[in-house]
Amino acid sequence: MEIIIGKNAGFCGGVLNSVNKASKYLETNKNIYCLGELVHNKEVIYSLSKKGLKIINSLYEIEDKSNVIIRAHGISKETYELAKEKNLNIYDLTCPKVLKIHEEAKKYVKNNYFIILVALKNHPETIGTISFCGPSSFIVEEEKDIKNAITKIKNSGNKKVAVIAQTTFSLDLFKKISTILIKELKDYELIINNTICNATEIRQKETKELASMVDAMIIVGARNSSNTQKLYEISKSICYNTYNIETSKDLKDDFSDYKKVGIMAGASTSKESIDGVVNLLTDKY
Repeated sequence: MEIIIGKNAGFCGGVLNSVNKASKYLETNKNIYCLGELVHNKEVIYSLSKKGLKIINSLYEIEDKSNVIIRAHGISKETYELAKEKNLNIYDLTCPKVLKIHEEAKKYVKNNYFIILVALKNHPETIGTISFCGPSSFIVEEEKDIKNAITKIKNSGNKKVAVIAQTTFSLDLFKKISTILIKELKDYELIINNTICNATEIRQKETKELASMVDAMIIVGARNSSNTQKLYEISKSICYNTYNIETSKDLKDDFSDYKKVGIMAGASTSKESIDGVVNLLTDKY
C-alpha cells in the first residue's frame, strides 16, 4: 500500500501557537481555566488537562480574579465585558486571524455597513464574531439563507453592505454565495472581504488534488471541527471511499483492497494523531 500524506495536514499556525502557549502557562501555574475547548482535539485537551487545565463552559462557573485562557476560536464582545467585570486574569489565545476579523467587523460597523457573515451559525467562532457586527448584520450559512439576508438589508434601509467569512468556511461555498450577492445587490455599495484563513484555503485545495489521486482518503480530525468537516465533504465529493476518524483507534474498516491511500488532517490535528494512523496502516497492510 502506498500512503500519501498531505503536505499541509495537521496543526495550523494559530492552533500551534495556542497549544504551545497554553502548555507554557501551565508550567508555572496549575490553576488555569479555559472557556470551552482550546482546540477541537480530544488528545490535546486530555494532555493539557493532565497538566492542570480545567475546561469550563461559562465564566459564571468560576470565582472573580481567576486565570482564564480564551480559546483559539475567540469569544463574544459580551464575554470580554463579563471577564472585565469579574476582574479575571485573561490569557487571550484567540487565533490572530480571528481577531483580525473582529477588527474588520468593528470597522464596518463604525462606517455604517450592513454586515453579512458567511459562517456556520452555531460555531464558536461565529458566535464570537457576530457579536462585533452590531444589530445590522446577518449570518448566511447556506445559499437558501441569502433571500432572508437580502430582505433584512432592504428593511434596514442601508445601502452599504460588507461580506466577511468564518476563517474555516468552505471556500467554494463562499464564492457561490458571494456571486449571488453581487448579482442581487447591484444597487448597493458592496464589499466582498474573503476572510477565510489561507491555511484553510490551502488545505481544501490540497484535499481536492489528493482525493483525485488515490483509492481511499482518510481525514483525521474531530467531528466537531469545522475545517475538518469541510475537508471530509470535499474529499467525499471526489473520492467515495473517504473516512473521517479522530485517532487511529477509530480506523475499523478494511483497507486491504486499496493500493493508494491519501491522508489529510484538520488544523487542530496533531502530528502524533497523523503518525498513529500512518503506523497502523503500515503495520497492518
